[in-house]
Amino acid sequence: MAEGERGKPAKYSAAGLLRRGLKGESWPRVWQEHELRTTYDAVIIGAGIHGLATAYYLAKNHGINRVAVVDKGYVGGGGSGRNTAIIRSNYLTPEGVAFYDRSLTLYNEMSAELNMNVMFSKRGHLTLAHSDAAMRTMNWRAEVNKLSGVDSSVIGPGEVKKLVPSLDTSLASRYPILGALHHPPGGTVRHDAVNWGYARAADALGVEIHQQTEVTDIFVAGGDGPQNKGTGGVVKGVRTTRGDITAPVVVNCTAGWSSLIADMAGVRLPVVTHPLQAAVTEPVRAFLPAVVVSGSLHVYVSQTARGELVFGAAVDPFATYSTAGSLEFAEGLASHVLQLMPGISNLRLLRQWAGLCDMTPDYSPIMGFTPVDGFICDVGWGTYGFKAGPVAGEQIAEAIASGKTPELIRNFALERFADGRLVGEKGAAAVGH
Repeated sequence: MAEGERGKPAKYSAAGLLRRGLKGESWPRVWQEHELRTTYDAVIIGAGIHGLATAYYLAKNHGINRVAVVDKGYVGGGGSGRNTAIIRSNYLTPEGVAFYDRSLTLYNEMSAELNMNVMFSKRGHLTLAHSDAAMRTMNWRAEVNKLSGVDSSVIGPGEVKKLVPSLDTSLASRYPILGALHHPPGGTVRHDAVNWGYARAADALGVEIHQQTEVTDIFVAGGDGPQNKGTGGVVKGVRTTRGDITAPVVVNCTAGWSSLIADMAGVRLPVVTHPLQAAVTEPVRAFLPAVVVSGSLHVYVSQTARGELVFGAAVDPFATYSTAGSLEFAEGLASHVLQLMPGISNLRLLRQWAGLCDMTPDYSPIMGFTPVDGFICDVGWGTYGFKAGPVAGEQIAEAIASGKTPELIRNFALERFADGRLVGEKGAAAVGH
């Protein structure tokens, strides 16, 4: 499937595809390049999964397509292309479970919805428990999940071993596995395919995607702070490196950079940015049938369709905007993974990378309207952002179109921090996955 006229996918037979490949014919662009207009109905800052999904659902569900998605880099170049692509809905709070379960539903439908294979692999998700306290938390989460209609249950070491034979479940291990929270609907998805799918679908509906377009300021009028920004203000548009844009709605979907963008509008966010590192090994024969997480060891691991093992850990313990990897991370990661699976000691680590996580005090996102009229946030995702991309885009689009906060995201409003209504998801965070 390729693109023909704008919004009309061009179909090619198998012979046509082969002919194009052999002749070296150029392919039409999946999404178009545009001159930057001076006015739009909405400007979305950030061309990752959250920004692209918001634009797509604005156009598809609400007919609002005079939308510009702007990014200082390229589509999916931030956290949306630097994550480990794990998706699940086995969270701790009822608010979180309902929200992420809706996202999981959208992921299940995504390949057909976007006409692109996003390689969703429903392989199951295991959160290991190595202590009595961890087992209590697993049981707590399982009961919340069941009450919310989500498939999760606590299983013992024997069942864990049957599901993942490569795990060391013996009592002789340094951190014996006492049990696990088993979440069969969880799995992995191809993050690049998700980003490209949303970008192509949004473009086909008339949305404009502007890469290499950095926002340097947000215009606000009537606020009670410096430069008329802050509480009581009204968004008027943005300044970019390619020119000024007027728009009545500006959406902040910038993950690790979210507090800097919010500052431009005079809105303070309780967000601290930390790096999150990950690594991948050489490909080997498939042997890991589930996603495995250990909060006590601060590690998670899954195997890709190509056979690579993808590892991650907790966020780095310091705040920075650096995405450089570190030897300390690689050494700690390797030692912890080998305590779970000693049999992979000969695997070679190929590369590592880092992304930026916008951490909130309660480990839950900040979604919806702000004290500046027209300035909307979809931030504070910490390590959960990719899991939530589809539902976040759907709900933010509804908020923009209706002018009201959808019920599914009402508890994630910015004012909860002032009101003391925190949505504590740290118990489901463990290492963030």
